[in-house]
Amino acid sequence: MTQSVADVIAKLREHLKKISHYQEAVALLEWDARTGAPRKGAGLRAQTIGTLAAELFRLQTAPELAEWLERLTEPAVYAELSQVDQAIVRETKRDYDLLAKIPADRFAAYKVLTSEAQSVWEEAKAASDFARFAPYLEQIVAMKLEFIDHWGYGEHKYDALLDQYEPGMTVRRLDELFGALRTHTVALVQEIVQCGRKPDTGILARPFDVGQQRALSIAMLQRIGYDFEAGRLDETVHPFMTTINRYDNRVTTKFVPDDLRPSLFGTIHEGGHALYEQAIDPSFIGTPLATGTSMGIHESQSRFYENMIGRSLPFWEGAYGELVRLFPAQFADVPVYDFYCAINAVEPSLIRIEADEVTYNLHIMVRYDLEKALIEGDLRVADLPEAWRAKMQEYLGIVPPNDALGVLQDVHWSGGDFGYFPSYALGNLYAAQFRATLQREVPGVWEEVRRGNLGVVKAWLNEKIHRFGKLLTPGDIVQQVTGEPLDARYWTAYLDEKYRPIYGI
Repeated sequence: MTQSVADVIAKLREHLKKISHYQEAVALLEWDARTGAPRKGAGLRAQTIGTLAAELFRLQTAPELAEWLERLTEPAVYAELSQVDQAIVRETKRDYDLLAKIPADRFAAYKVLTSEAQSVWEEAKAASDFARFAPYLEQIVAMKLEFIDHWGYGEHKYDALLDQYEPGMTVRRLDELFGALRTHTVALVQEIVQCGRKPDTGILARPFDVGQQRALSIAMLQRIGYDFEAGRLDETVHPFMTTINRYDNRVTTKFVPDDLRPSLFGTIHEGGHALYEQAIDPSFIGTPLATGTSMGIHESQSRFYENMIGRSLPFWEGAYGELVRLFPAQFADVPVYDFYCAINAVEPSLIRIEADEVTYNLHIMVRYDLEKALIEGDLRVADLPEAWRAKMQEYLGIVPPNDALGVLQDVHWSGGDFGYFPSYALGNLYAAQFRATLQREVPGVWEEVRRGNLGVVKAWLNEKIHRFGKLLTPGDIVQQVTGEPLDARYWTAYLDEKYRPIYGI
């Protein structure tokens, strides 16, 4: 007897709820491991995570799941589903296809390879020795190409990887966006470097008590509207935000005793991610819709709060008193505008995660060009270090002196995360276009920010973006919020508006 569509949907939702419970358990264990869990427990904890991950894989590729999806994706059936159920089916099928289309033994081999590769990458980076890591990277690239053949792709093989992090994004579209962006950014950086004006960044490189830094981080999270009853702040080596569930979104940061910037802006950045997750429609709990729609849209929220809010003059005209109260010896005699210029200093640098707002996208373009060439077969792994140096010279005018400061600086490739890097730059572009729309729809927004009322910003983002989770695709979100597709001109206009006055160009 054929099950009714309502019965199939009910069973699918129950199955997805169980998957979400396993995901929550794994997320909690991984958060614990990165925020101070006892080292001696690492081995047993890894075994526990492995057991849960294996069961999670079984649930995500279950035969009954395939049967339900086959029924629900029949055109006549799918057309009759509600918008929410259509989105649930769409996202569940995306996840299912990524896993089920890969032979189980090859998927297991890939997980072992990337686990080993990340350890070797750490050693290679410490020794600045790319040759040590290269054999593992060659195998990872080969397996990615094997998987792409299973998944299928459109015009470019790299499209299959882009789509995993930014659904709907293609090489053709990204080349178009990055082309205009690259030309403008390289020219602006050259103007800034040649103008001769340099903000005094020495005011930021002083002793900063870690306890007071923590107090500042808490104050900044409170100022932007982070709900501490649905989250917490912890310390870690590599800051991140993790979603345990809809009402538990945790922020981490890193405190550096002689530099305020890592904790201050890292906290605001991760807080931006958390504000997104804290505002998703609660009715999506237990489904794939209960998270951000893409890495690019997610990154747009963190970089919007970190840079467009947290590095804006109106924000600090309202928040500077709190900074001076916590660090009077460091900032009592520093005018707020000097502080604003210092935190927005522009200088080409070797390390992506330390890059300023203007040069950051150029670091992403270096990685995008190289990834694309590897996947398309135009570049060999053995030639990566030299290709990296050439791209850095072309885009930023500087060349890394060794592999540790060059091709080995990021962990992403050792984990197989090809296609991920573009989402960082896309986040900047999305953020600028959202910002332009916010300013148009809320004309007094910057005066509210200056007064310390960040609630008006949060309310707008909650209503326009956050509440939808994965109900809408990235392209749908941008079109619905701004009335047009993603356009890089909003980002270039933002850079000109902000940085030309700072540098007098």
